[in-house]
Amino acid sequence: MPDEKPDAAVPGAGHFLAEGESTPLPTVNRAQPIALGKARALTDPGESALRRKARPLPVDPEAVSVYSGPPAAPLPGAPTTPLTGTRRTGGARRVGWNRPYSRAGAQYTQIGPPPPPPRQYSKAVIAGLSALTLVVTASVGVACFKAISSYDSSVDSPLSRPSVHKSTAPIPTPPDPTVTVTEPYVPNLVRLQKNEIYKTGKLASANCKEPSIKPNSQSAILEYYQAMVPCLDDVWAPVIKKAKYTFRSPKVVLKSPKLPQTSCTGDTDTTYYCPTDETISIDWQDDLKRYKQSPLDARMWMMSTMAHEYGHHVQEMTEMLTASWSQEAGEKNAAKKLEWSRRTELQASCFGAAFLGANKASFGYSGTRLKIWEFQTKHSGDEYNPKKERDHGSRASQWFWGGPAFKSTSPASCNTFTASPKRVG
Repeated sequence: MPDEKPDAAVPGAGHFLAEGESTPLPTVNRAQPIALGKARALTDPGESALRRKARPLPVDPEAVSVYSGPPAAPLPGAPTTPLTGTRRTGGARRVGWNRPYSRAGAQYTQIGPPPPPPRQYSKAVIAGLSALTLVVTASVGVACFKAISSYDSSVDSPLSRPSVHKSTAPIPTPPDPTVTVTEPYVPNLVRLQKNEIYKTGKLASANCKEPSIKPNSQSAILEYYQAMVPCLDDVWAPVIKKAKYTFRSPKVVLKSPKLPQTSCTGDTDTTYYCPTDETISIDWQDDLKRYKQSPLDARMWMMSTMAHEYGHHVQEMTEMLTASWSQEAGEKNAAKKLEWSRRTELQASCFGAAFLGANKASFGYSGTRLKIWEFQTKHSGDEYNPKKERDHGSRASQWFWGGPAFKSTSPASCNTFTASPKRVG
């Protein structure tokens, strides 16, 4: 390598060489950190063969090449000139993670892999988990209940323990409300001919007296009939219960064609009993006429009428009234229908006579009173019915059943449903 030229001039700052001018490298007078050997001058003639001749660049007198050399160094203290005309081809690139990359393709269009589908459990696993949850919940509840009970028993608090002593008798279990209790079926004829009321024995006296009310007005007549109800209840209630039926006291109202107080329809010319409402409807106008003509005769008639209508109530409570009407409705023959009606009406009169006979002493049925009752009973048959309907029984039949019942005071004397058609004519 040729010797370095220390005396060669070194260009100063901001000095550029003219075209074709070469400048030797400056002499480095400092130790090299790594020995690379002696430096060789680029102008060494021995290396001219190694250097390839460069193709001259095209010269455009109006164009300014970016390869013509570095820009002029700014003078000390001079303002910095902003760079212009250096916009990159393709525009500015986005940076950061706020926007996806601009390149297209499947690997760039998705932000991430799709989420895995939810895990599906079998029905058996779900049922098992549900059962386990219920068992755990029940166990926790039982444990809490035991803890609370033990706490209450250990704490002396009179307000938390009532002073009422519990009964040692077992608590009856109420029947299932969805279960329908059906009573055994009893045929109509069995209900009518073999009713338990015939086995109850004689009626006991209630020591009742005739109401002291004078039935001389509409309101007084109603009060008179209503005053007899407690006496009739006292006599018949033990008999109904002994026959294993439910006793109920009837209601008493005044009959009014314009404003009926019962749900029954039909003949309203006389006093009647309505089983639907268990109500006795009184024909007060007829009673008022009787009282004006003969007060004693009117009171005796009213007592017999009330005893007869209450007899229908006895039939209703023992279910005989329903059975007899069912038999009557099933008959196609008109004569047979009337026969069933007479059996029912004659039994009601018989029950009334048994009641009056059981209380004849307290009612004063002797002397004139007794004769009036006997006359009314013997003359109260269908012969005196203005419509001439054979539905209540003849006057002979009325006395045939009423007379013996007054003396025996027993419902057994009133089984009209086993009698021959002649005895209920």
